[in-house]
Amino acid sequence: MSFADLKKQSSLGSLTSKLVKEVEKMNNTSGGGDDRLWKPEMDKTGNGYAVIRFLPAPEGEELPWAKMYSHAFQGPGGWYIENSLTTSGGKDPVSEYNRELWNSGNEADKDTVRKQKRKLSYYANIYVVQDKANPQNEGRVFLYKFGKKIFDKVMEAMQPEFEDETPINPFDFWQGANFKLKLKKVAGYWNYDSSEFDRVSPLLDDDDALEALWQKQYSLSALVATDQFKSYEDLDKRLKMVLGQKSAPRRYDEELESESEGRGSFSPNFESSKPPAADFNAPDITPTKSADSDEDDALSYFQKLAEE
Repeated sequence: MSFADLKKQSSLGSLTSKLVKEVEKMNNTSGGGDDRLWKPEMDKTGNGYAVIRFLPAPEGEELPWAKMYSHAFQGPGGWYIENSLTTSGGKDPVSEYNRELWNSGNEADKDTVRKQKRKLSYYANIYVVQDKANPQNEGRVFLYKFGKKIFDKVMEAMQPEFEDETPINPFDFWQGANFKLKLKKVAGYWNYDSSEFDRVSPLLDDDDALEALWQKQYSLSALVATDQFKSYEDLDKRLKMVLGQKSAPRRYDEELESESEGRGSFSPNFESSKPPAADFNAPDITPTKSADSDEDDALSYFQKLAEE
């Protein structure tokens, strides 16, 4: 941009509106910037709507979804935000620590366990049918990270509760159904209860086009591969620091940040009372609402923090 153009934009006021749009874009996007990941977006009224289609398992893989266990809680030494080794059936230091607390018989310890419990998230490949908030996403394949409530709706479609309902496979190209994702804010949290599947229909009428989409899907098994997790020893050190049992070594933040680039976790800021922004494969950061809480989105928590 030349100086003359800068002056012209100043007189027109277009520079201000451009900056405002950029800020809105930043506020509507969590950290990480991984363009494989699709997220729904709320409008100014506090609602969101999009239509997506869950896709079949990628080539060479058996399941059309992958699941990930994680922990996200704050202690005296900062935030513990890590994927759990129990995802692949391994031993995890937080799970072992929580077991010890629970077996102590102390109610205060049980409350601590509830705050530190595992959270289950799912990943699936999706095709974006409609996304008015970001129309450039329509017709493209993404990864979608979601919680138990949406997964329950998927299972209800496959195993309906009543006899007059026909089971469907939501992940089928030809006999599946579009998913109308309806998002609203309830008590300050994102809520997906109104979301539902549409009637059964082919995703596209052209098999060649469907095969081309299938080839564009992302590996789900790679998301939960062993190299996406830190070692038990590293997680144990991190846990002890968060619990205040050990002081953080010098430049630990920088080392952890560098290490996490290929691992799917990130380094919290020890100095901050607020959690850092999450990257693509990092656990969501959520407050504990109840022992039965099963759908808590990181973005809704950040919005709640901003409103306080």
